[in-house]
Amino acid sequence: MLGVIPNFSTTNRHDAPPLSAGGKFRLFAKSAFDPVEFTVVGLQAAVSQAENEFPEYGQGAAGFGKRYGATMADQVSSGFFTNFFYPVLLKEDPRYFRLGEGSIKRRLGYALLQEVRARRDDGSRGVAWDNILGAFTSGGLSNAYYPAGDRGFGLTMSRSTISLAYGSLGGLVDEFYPDISHWLFHRHDKTLAEHR
Repeated sequence: MLGVIPNFSTTNRHDAPPLSAGGKFRLFAKSAFDPVEFTVVGLQAAVSQAENEFPEYGQGAAGFGKRYGATMADQVSSGFFTNFFYPVLLKEDPRYFRLGEGSIKRRLGYALLQEVRARRDDGSRGVAWDNILGAFTSGGLSNAYYPAGDRGFGLTMSRSTISLAYGSLGGLVDEFYPDISHWLFHRHDKTLAEHR
């Protein structure tokens, strides 16, 4: 996206063959360890430090390092459970299958529901247990590295719910960004061609 942010987990193919276990692992690894991801994590850690989130981490380089490590652990564990572990275990496809056509209202509803509605490896549809269980597993795991004051059942539930909400918003980006990109960047090319 924008020529910078990778989007490995979206496909326009409705007949795409299911990913193998190895394919799901490669999807996780590419998404979690792409060089852009390290920059995004750094920006998130910088915002967290500026707002003094998790004050027990402190400030300065040590505080930034702890925030960076926690944010990176969140990203990697979330990707591991939602793109690899649960999709292999439950035979679900972790990719976003773009609708790409139809009314805006239909596509909005489709995009928002994809966080909780999955395509299975056999082509059927059902509850996206990979996303739901992945969010709660990753949220629970974060209790191992967040400061003591930022742990517990309530915070885990809150983090996991927020993660699912962000995933739904991400579905909107996956669904509509190609259209926006085409409108912004290729409309100019079409206008030039018409004036030649």
